[in-house]
Amino acid sequence: MTMLHSVRSALQKRAAYQRTKNEIRAMSLDVALDLGIFREDASKIAAKAIYG
Repeated sequence: MTMLHSVRSALQKRAAYQRTKNEIRAMSLDVALDLGIFREDASKIAAKAIYG
């Protein structure tokens, strides 16, 4: 794996993390509660979804 590939992969994961976090935070309260998600936990949920 080249260094460029590693950097690109890290940037793609970071972008996916930000998108996921923003989507969770933007979710309506009704939908979030139906899914059992607390919007305040968006960072933790996004990190687990993207980074494992």
